[in-house]
Amino acid sequence: MTAPQETFTVGIAGLTGKFARLVASFLLQRPNVTLRGYVRDPTKLPSSLSANERIHIAQGGAYDVSAARTFAWGCDVVICCYLGDDRLMTEGQKVLVDACEAEGVPRYIASDYTLDFTKLEKGQLFPKDPMIEVKAYLDEKSVKGVHVLIGVFMDTFFSPYFQTWDGKEKKLRFWGEGDEVWESTTYKTAAEFVAAAAVDADAVGVKKFLGDRKTIRQIADAVNTVCGFQPQLERLGSLDDLYKLMHELREKYPQDPLKYMAMFYQYYCVNGQCHLGEFASLDNARYPEIRPETSEDFLRRTPLEAVAQ
Repeated sequence: MTAPQETFTVGIAGLTGKFARLVASFLLQRPNVTLRGYVRDPTKLPSSLSANERIHIAQGGAYDVSAARTFAWGCDVVICCYLGDDRLMTEGQKVLVDACEAEGVPRYIASDYTLDFTKLEKGQLFPKDPMIEVKAYLDEKSVKGVHVLIGVFMDTFFSPYFQTWDGKEKKLRFWGEGDEVWESTTYKTAAEFVAAAAVDADAVGVKKFLGDRKTIRQIADAVNTVCGFQPQLERLGSLDDLYKLMHELREKYPQDPLKYMAMFYQYYCVNGQCHLGEFASLDNARYPEIRPETSEDFLRRTPLEAVAQ
């Protein structure tokens, strides 16, 4: 890596979001960094950000070309933290990429933060289709794309959305044989790595960072170690059963993806196709000052009854 710049201006699009605020908090720990935030509604910013003299806020919508260029002007890198529908994740990001190109911003960190979508074909894990499209768009631009991959967010794994952890019954539900590997990273660790990559001018292309690799049985053991009880494991069927069911539900309820989206995520998280790989092959060592949180670390600081709300 090259020597750090004396000063660094980092733009964060979607600064009101939870993950964006975490990234900002780690960037603000660096005295040489100033931030530019792009938001639709500045009143949603906490006072810790809106009143910070090192943060300059630009207001505008996701598709406002002029406002996006105003935001991007003067940035050394722009981080996208959008989270929304396909139009926002594709067209909204393309507006930002074009703004970066027009204003001479050298790097753009796409709103990826997921499993290795570069190994997917369009349509396989359909919520990731926008990421495939944005990466292809960036590959044709002068702006250098940065794609931070982290597996699944550990916080999401234990949330009701993912349908894996049942806090009431203290049960972990799974598809497969139970020895399939889950790759996961906490919001906190992912935000640390994104902040580090943002101020590393040599960080371009696909970067893979990971907090933990565990099977569902090992995750259950981690819960036992930290929380003092052994969760029951409930096998729902084979991976072939999951694949068949999720496609049947998608065909039956095409306008209601919440009925099957979590199943698609579960399938591609554990079938091995989109794994980031063993730790030796990752980019964690690029930033040795960051100690990734394991499942045990996450459970120690985050009560399961809190994360499962």
